[in-house]
Amino acid sequence: MKNINSAILLIAILVFSVAPAVAQETEQKVVDEVVAQVNDGVITLSRVNREMKEAVDSFVQESKKPREQVQAEIEAKKGEMIANIINEELLIQKGKEMGVETDVEAQINQRFLDIMKQQNLKSLDALYQEMEKGGADAAAIREMWRKQMTRDLVLQREVDSKIYFGWTPKEVKSYFEANKAKFTKPETISISEIFLGFAGRDTDAVKEKAKQLVAQARAGADFGKLAVENSDRQDAKETKGKVGTFNIKELDERFAKPLQNVKVNGVSEPIEIVEGIEILRIDARQTAGNESFFDENEVRKALTVEKIPDARKKYMTTLRSDAYIKINETYRPMVAPNLFTEEKKVETKKSK
Repeated sequence: MKNINSAILLIAILVFSVAPAVAQETEQKVVDEVVAQVNDGVITLSRVNREMKEAVDSFVQESKKPREQVQAEIEAKKGEMIANIINEELLIQKGKEMGVETDVEAQINQRFLDIMKQQNLKSLDALYQEMEKGGADAAAIREMWRKQMTRDLVLQREVDSKIYFGWTPKEVKSYFEANKAKFTKPETISISEIFLGFAGRDTDAVKEKAKQLVAQARAGADFGKLAVENSDRQDAKETKGKVGTFNIKELDERFAKPLQNVKVNGVSEPIEIVEGIEILRIDARQTAGNESFFDENEVRKALTVEKIPDARKKYMTTLRSDAYIKINETYRPMVAPNLFTEEKKVETKKSK
């Protein structure tokens, strides 16, 4: 769902108190400690701490758990996080080797433009100003997206697409014949939305407005008209809030659960996401069918989904084996068991 399934993570600006000069020197030595060398790159403790802080912020916001509890949970997985950062560094280096930077930057710029349009802002500078007011650092978000998109592009091109296009017509047809139950008509719902953005606004006021709009819609007000008059989606006047039709099983859990018991023409409670509030209306429901139908694309996708986890693990194992990785002895005991899991499985099989 283009507008619904893409929530944008905003990272709070970190504010550090001023410490005495001696303390600063000590802290600088700790922060700059090299945790691991990966080929020509290094992973420092400052990077690990920064990414752990971002993970804590994200999980606190998503889970609503106390910060102290989330911090303890993340700290317990520090070795796993460092291993993940090493794997990410390998993928970023591979991305540079493949020359994906141009595509990545284009996607990042387009994402910012999409948010700008959704928030009815006139320029990217205006968007950055609104983000700053909300405590978000556009440069930090850009860097986070750059890492994510580089990683995703490398895996898609080096692993996923090769699997998807590698199936022969005979294999595709054979899989369909053996798994017809997987390819029946799915249950779908058609949805309309009203989106209220938080950018540049008082959050409590936005939440209150959302409650009022839900009450109006449930009282019989025209949902399309409410969307045109209130939604922050740039295309609301043309779409009247209509988003499209979606497979229930593929719907983001954040929206699937609130919509589970909503009947046709019914309206959900306000759904809070990172960038604002969603109010959803069920325009139609289509029940699932029992009759199987052949769709080559869907069959290839099903075949590929089954193979991707193991194929990606194998690819990462190859990247690691071809790389120079040296882990600081202080961190090796917690990192190595998480980083070289697949290699140990191979060694175990060979020894039997």
